[in-house]
Amino acid sequence: MTRLPGKFNIDKKAIIITGGEGVLGSTLAFELASLGARIVIIGLNEQRGQEIVSKISGNKGSAVFYHASVLDRQALKEIRKSIVTGWGSIDVLINAAGGNMKGATVEEDETIFEMNPDDFRKVYELNLEGTVIPSLIFGEQMSEQGRGVILNYSSMASLRAISRIAGYSAAKAAVDNFTRWMAVDMAAKFGDGIRVNAIAPGFLVTNQNRDLLINEDGSLTDRGKKIINQTPFGRFGEPEELTGTVLWLITDASSFVTGAVIPVDGGFSAYSGV
Repeated sequence: MTRLPGKFNIDKKAIIITGGEGVLGSTLAFELASLGARIVIIGLNEQRGQEIVSKISGNKGSAVFYHASVLDRQALKEIRKSIVTGWGSIDVLINAAGGNMKGATVEEDETIFEMNPDDFRKVYELNLEGTVIPSLIFGEQMSEQGRGVILNYSSMASLRAISRIAGYSAAKAAVDNFTRWMAVDMAAKFGDGIRVNAIAPGFLVTNQNRDLLINEDGSLTDRGKKIINQTPFGRFGEPEELTGTVLWLITDASSFVTGAVIPVDGGFSAYSGV
């Protein structure tokens, strides 16, 4: 197991990852555990969560899984109590839980008026409230400690008007605003020991979006081609390529950074298309 030196060291740090059973969350869990962090995964897929914990433990890492919704305040309060009792503190919260629903999207042959408002609300709740509620529950513990880091997962959809994904885009834009707002409020009232930032991943292929980007024969869909044409690197990102930015933002290496939303996107957000 690797131990990073100096300001990048996360050895024995208690790191919560919501949605840690997903592709992005689990990749991060494995990599941070390999660097000595104690990982807490919160999610709804218990089988997958326990598989991740077993794999980390088999590699001599430390991890636990809690079956809970990020919208369940009482369950999160119980998890907070359990972590603090067992490990003494909560050092980092990574809000990686989120997702989309078909009804909250607008198909190419539809108008926005055909979007399902109920599904829009569900997507908004999952992505925004699913970030806000854990931030309040675990952030309160950080305020009592006088230290801690919250890292939210934003998206390119928060920065640019990406077609079809109306509900997801609105929620992630709100996550950006909440990140900045909470960062300022925590600093003003609890000092510089607590920081709140976000990363905005570019286009990575996951189980959720694979069919939208890649055909069964491995070729790109029309949407996939449009994205690659707007990405200066000319490719999709890999989940592992988020880790370096995450590590920077959750350690003392970024001790003067708060309220920031950092793109990790192969240049997508910088490209004008001309």
